[in-house]
Amino acid sequence: MRTIGANDELLLGKPSASDGVRVWRLVKEVGSLDLNSVYSYIMLCDIFRDTCILAVKDDAVIGFVSAYRRPDRPQTLFVWQIAVASSLRGRGLGKRMLRELLGRKENADIRYVESTIGPDNTASWRLFLRLADEKGGQSDVSECYPAKFFPEVSAHEPELLLRIGPFIKKKEFEGVIR
Repeated sequence: MRTIGANDELLLGKPSASDGVRVWRLVKEVGSLDLNSVYSYIMLCDIFRDTCILAVKDDAVIGFVSAYRRPDRPQTLFVWQIAVASSLRGRGLGKRMLRELLGRKENADIRYVESTIGPDNTASWRLFLRLADEKGGQSDVSECYPAKFFPEVSAHEPELLLRIGPFIKKKEFEGVIR
């Protein structure tokens, strides 16, 4: 983990398998995300640690991004969930975690970010569209999983696929302006 900011006790870093239960508790507390099994969070924190990020403050897990490279498109990072403690929402932690994740040397070749988002999830739309603006990428939306794919009892809204990119790399940008 590394500390961000001089007076900021916030630590952003790679999770480990032992963080899985703490991430599960965070997602459960958030309440607006689909809660997966503890085992799935253990695996994400272990096997996919290079593409996930954990935010810790005062030894409490306050944020987590679960993501993975798409096997069919390895330069695409699929962001599965972004969990931020309810007391810290609206303060830019989600974007900060995404920036840190994309800034890792092992993720330097990522050119696209994808995520499925419900039509009414304004906070996620805002977050990802701002990331697209910041990274110089286009954004495309397509239908991904219609509501009928989800059990009737869950009243799940459809999931739209947002794809942003390709990101303009600093070297490429410098090559254009001379």
